[in-house]
Amino acid sequence: MSNEVLAAPSVRAMQPASTKTQVVIVTGMSGAGKSSALNILEDVGFEAIDNLPIAFLGRLLWPGTSSTPRESLAVGVDIRTRDFHADSFSREVEPLRARPDLDLKIVFLDCDSNVIARRFSETRRPHPLAPDRPVMDGIRHERQLLAPVREVADLVIDTSNINAADLRRQLERRFAPSGRHGLTISIVSFAYGKGLPREADLVFDVRFLLNPHYVDSLRPGTGQDAPVARYIEQDIDFAPFFESLTGLIGRLLPSYREEGKSYLTIAVGCTGGRHRSVFVSEKLAAHLRANGDSVLVRHRELDPGTQRVPDDLL
Repeated sequence: MSNEVLAAPSVRAMQPASTKTQVVIVTGMSGAGKSSALNILEDVGFEAIDNLPIAFLGRLLWPGTSSTPRESLAVGVDIRTRDFHADSFSREVEPLRARPDLDLKIVFLDCDSNVIARRFSETRRPHPLAPDRPVMDGIRHERQLLAPVREVADLVIDTSNINAADLRRQLERRFAPSGRHGLTISIVSFAYGKGLPREADLVFDVRFLLNPHYVDSLRPGTGQDAPVARYIEQDIDFAPFFESLTGLIGRLLPSYREEGKSYLTIAVGCTGGRHRSVFVSEKLAAHLRANGDSVLVRHRELDPGTQRVPDDLL
């Protein structure tokens, strides 16, 4: 490696940036949920790297080593990592803590020894430190090795009595970007004649609304056109239906978020998938976006290359 690369970063390079790089080091007891924690952090926008050799940590975060600045990075290290030791961990991490361009936090996943032993028994995998000995020997040895690391952790999470959703909630509350709900909502309109979308979590049938297909001037249009929208909104059943729909979804979304759900797909269907379902999907998406939700909309039967439902099915 050239001397230029090994030279100390310039004062200018080390000045506090307007946005610090958020770094979360995830470590802890084997079987306590480190992989799950990394997956959760990746879901909320972190670039996740697992089992990075300790000696490479400083090089990874060296100023100027990447042409694309990182906003958030999650790194998993534990006793399986090459050259891992409490001393080497401290030697690499402490200088990074002092860097003004980094916001570095250590998350330690802990767990009751008996629970860890049961998890290894259920998965039928040997403990990394006891491949040919009782699993409890490995757990005790690992706990001794990691005690100094646990002491310097910014956040210790005991996973003995929590499920995956609880772990997600704790990490999202601590590390999810401000304003991020952790739930992406997809709304898809569809035609019943072509089957329900397989990815749908919630399905709503709007075939009871007035059908623009039977109005000659509206038939060529779609639910995205203003005349079609006005026609559907004139249906006396539309307003109470839409109020009930938004009320129901509004009550469900907090529960989905609390459960740790990352994606929710709402399907809205009518006979042809061009008028009523399209209009209701667009209006529902506008309502949810006004409330600050992240919403994607797809109109399955309007996508290029999708055939229309034959008129005799309308």
